[in-house]
Amino acid sequence: MSDSKKALNTHPEVPSPTGFMQFENGNLTKQQLDTLLNALPVEITFIDENDTVCFFNKPEKVIFVRSKGVIGRKVQNCHPAASLGTVNKILESFRTGEKNMAEFWIDMSDRKIYIRFFAVRDNAGKYLGTMEVVQDVTDIQKLQGEKRLLDWQG
Repeated sequence: MSDSKKALNTHPEVPSPTGFMQFENGNLTKQQLDTLLNALPVEITFIDENDTVCFFNKPEKVIFVRSKGVIGRKVQNCHPAASLGTVNKILESFRTGEKNMAEFWIDMSDRKIYIRFFAVRDNAGKYLGTMEVVQDVTDIQKLQGEKRLLDWQG
């Protein structure tokens, strides 16, 4: 199965007496994790298995403005009515295991916006929810040739 078809797996965090959350590949404090998620050059939203918006990050450059008022709201209430049928089909295909990813791209002003939805599953394959990732790929599309680490000049 290709990477684009694999579901994202989550691993339960184990609280530590030192204030760190232990993950499969290391540990972070809540502050480190929150800061790391907000430093990503993408917008991430997590919708749980009941279609409820649970989380979104706040990167420096926001494409789709979200308020904290969306937390606890059904994701269907966060999309235009015209796209509601498609949103529900995507979520159902994730729930049933038929699909693990859906991708779209749109033009906003002079920017190319790439929108991807990923099924999030535990190690046993149980559906836990959906992650939406939104990224401005305009500058990425313009890349040519190579720019290597050794070419960097602060």
